[in-house]
Amino acid sequence: MDDVQVRLAIYRHFAEHAARPSADDIAAALSITPAEALSAFTRLRASRVLYLEEDGETIRMAPPFSGVPTQHVARVGEKDYFANCAWDALGIPAALKQPGVAFSRCEQTGEPLKIDVSREQPPDSDWVFHCVVPAAHWWKDLVFT
Repeated sequence: MDDVQVRLAIYRHFAEHAARPSADDIAAALSITPAEALSAFTRLRASRVLYLEEDGETIRMAPPFSGVPTQHVARVGEKDYFANCAWDALGIPAALKQPGVAFSRCEQTGEPLKIDVSREQPPDSDWVFHCVVPAAHWWKDLVFT
């Protein structure tokens, strides 16, 4: 099984269900064994395409999608998708090629944030996206960053 097909099946599952797939879900979708799906998950993690939970089997992140509930949400159509960060909440409508609304909060003030995202781009804003950890170091502890 080609890892690209597994990756696409993972993203298709997130898009359709607004939730992370299991190895069993991917195996059923692609007519492969769960062990083959898990092997692909491991390779995709090594390629920094997926971030897995400590069990090495459960998808924590398939950027921009989060496999766990977070404060960062993208509403696209009737579905709410969890994002890994505020930036990813903007990326979900783009990934789905549909307009949406990104919700998050300012980490300095706690102020709720909401921004409409068209199919082309978010509107102009004076908001600032700040990363304390340089991007080159994100994968050392992706959950923290």
